[in-house]
Amino acid sequence: SPKPKGKYVLRICSSTPCHMAGSEDLLDYLKDRLEIQEGETSSDGFFTLELTSCLGVCSVAPAMMVNDKVYGNLNIKKLDQIINKCKRGKIETERLIGLRADILGNKEDRVVLENCGIINPESIEDYKLKGGYTALSKAIKEMTPQEVINEVKNSKLVGRGGAAFPTGLKWEFSFQTTKKPKYIICNADEGEPGTFKDRLLLENDPHKIVEAMVIAGYAIGAEYGYIYIRGEYNLSIDRMRQAINKARKRNYLGKNILGTKFSFDIEIREGAGAYICGDETALMESIEGKRGIPRSKPPYPPTSGLWGKPTVINNVETLANISSIILKGADWYNKIGFAESTGTKVFTLLGDVKNQGAVEVPLGTNLKDIIYNIGGGIKEDKKLKMVQLGGPSGSCLTATMIDISLDYKVLSQAGLTLGSGVILVLCVDRSIIDIVKNIARFFQHESCGKCTPCREGTRHIYEILDRISLGKGKTEDIEILKLLGENMKDTSFCPLGQSAPNLLLDSLRLFPEEYNNFLKE
Repeated sequence: SPKPKGKYVLRICSSTPCHMAGSEDLLDYLKDRLEIQEGETSSDGFFTLELTSCLGVCSVAPAMMVNDKVYGNLNIKKLDQIINKCKRGKIETERLIGLRADILGNKEDRVVLENCGIINPESIEDYKLKGGYTALSKAIKEMTPQEVINEVKNSKLVGRGGAAFPTGLKWEFSFQTTKKPKYIICNADEGEPGTFKDRLLLENDPHKIVEAMVIAGYAIGAEYGYIYIRGEYNLSIDRMRQAINKARKRNYLGKNILGTKFSFDIEIREGAGAYICGDETALMESIEGKRGIPRSKPPYPPTSGLWGKPTVINNVETLANISSIILKGADWYNKIGFAESTGTKVFTLLGDVKNQGAVEVPLGTNLKDIIYNIGGGIKEDKKLKMVQLGGPSGSCLTATMIDISLDYKVLSQAGLTLGSGVILVLCVDRSIIDIVKNIARFFQHESCGKCTPCREGTRHIYEILDRISLGKGKTEDIEILKLLGENMKDTSFCPLGQSAPNLLLDSLRLFPEEYNNFLKE
């Protein structure tokens, strides 16, 4: 920051779930009470007021971060209590909010979240009692690296971060490369508004991620790994650091693991608030100490990644499947989900739905069943208007489109995507333009500025949507928005710019009457 900040930095979450829960009203209240605007510091030097993107506690929206403490289910009364405690210097006694352990859905379906809410995440003994590190022992003592890779390939596991690339194939590319050293990176830079599945795993089952990274390191011949975690995820960082230290003491990490010739260690890297670092190439730039902006591809990370060396980058949820696949086998895993989309998927069910939270279901589960059977339907039994699937850069579905299997192939044929796994439900009372504008503001702020289409496109899209929402739109704005969005998809340098206009273009196609009504009225 170019200016000194206050003793307490209040960061109101502006992500879509918090926006829908009234975070903007809370921001306005704090502006009035503290007599400052966003980005300013109060005259007494106590408070700096800022906005932040998703804090990963969407099930308790609206949320706020006070320095490194997170508070959810906020209202005016709670804000007053927090401000008063800050003034008395007692805020540090408050406990950091962890994620609720109540995960929606049938426990029998769980593979990834099987230990969440069941074990003490700070106890390596609890993890071992649930079979923890047995898969690692099996892999490095009973299997060759190629056999480990074949098991993952045969499981048909694909990346759960959004790209859905075959995990075993990625591992094999690095295994076949002779360059040394090789690296494993766990991408835990979860910044997609509405997504908190990775945080759920990091905070409730950290050893599962450590074990998977070591297995991946053995498979490709790597000796070092990095976990890149969002800087806002303080509890996740703390729990992962504890897990790494305890695993090292038990010889699950470090030199000659479990008495073998295999050595592997892990280091944590903290992000600094840039959403773009969720892109694997920007993430590597950041680890190398450079500005987090995307690289050109090819070359691809499995053959030329971190410091130009072979690098496997897997999402947290992807890695959370590995120990089960090694222990129980690919044939067992193939029986879960669909033939082409095996295993389970963790979704975050949010918005105007009665039951909010994380949902782990077999791939291929019907979206309508998730919303109405697991989610309990729409709040106050109102009608459904729209579902945003996959996060801000995902797909948009109307009420008539939700009777669909959440299967990679089925969705691809329909021109849809699972993305990061967000299922954001909107009832008929919601303004589509309000939601699209909120997401456009997010992308405008998070564009790294490297390429002109994204840097300029996100800004102009937000400005036009803001004008339309204030009743100052023009008829020609609709065509300009379409043109901007289509050009961004075709010409932006990286997936951020290419996917940023998705919801805008979907909403213009599916809800044209909403835009027309704003223009008329």
